[in-house]
Amino acid sequence: MSAEAASRREAMLAAILRRLEGCRTIAVGASSPLPGTAALLARAKWGARVLMLGSRRHNSFTEGGRELFDFAAQGRLDAFFLSGGQIDGQANINLLGIGAYPDGLRQRFPGSFGSAYLYFLVPRVILFREEHEPRTMPARVDVVSAPGVSPPGVFRPGGPVALVTGRCAFGFDRARGRFALESVHAGETAAGVRAATGFDYDSGQDAATTPGLDDEDRALIRERVAGEIAETYPRFAATLLAA
Repeated sequence: MSAEAASRREAMLAAILRRLEGCRTIAVGASSPLPGTAALLARAKWGARVLMLGSRRHNSFTEGGRELFDFAAQGRLDAFFLSGGQIDGQANINLLGIGAYPDGLRQRFPGSFGSAYLYFLVPRVILFREEHEPRTMPARVDVVSAPGVSPPGVFRPGGPVALVTGRCAFGFDRARGRFALESVHAGETAAGVRAATGFDYDSGQDAATTPGLDDEDRALIRERVAGEIAETYPRFAATLLAA
């Protein structure tokens, strides 16, 4: 892994970790090594409970997704993570494909699974996507797998609070249904983020640089978290140790 890629990944980890502060129970879905690392770091730092699908060591569920959905419906989850092939300015995510649904899809994504259900129930949903380009962050997703906002009168205790990408970190205002740029990662600029983003968002004149991990966090990753995440994501764990 290049130094640039390692720096970008560390910035994402740090940004996600800050959004997890105060969470007691964090769930991590499938194919989510970076959020999983942040969740395990939260456990190492303040004892958060981590439920990671696909893991035997870090998941007390025995029936997979069904138990996770019941847990969320009972209001017992504080945070969850979602991504998508596309994410737009209203925090809509597309996990189905590119093109007109259903017959005009030119490219298919893995599918929605329970994303819409959890998006409505978990109070702190953190969106993430390492690749940040206009095609992945368009003005409007081709297909809405899970909506970021709901009409007035719809009961929705959950929803998005942030979007963390390989370039920056956005906060999300649910009342306005709009992102605001909070920080850019080292080596990025506010102008560069604007050019790479297909949707409009709020930003000030000067964007802060995303704070990185501190020495204690890095030590915890090397000495504990990398070994824990390796059970589910061995290749990702190897990149953590190399970095």
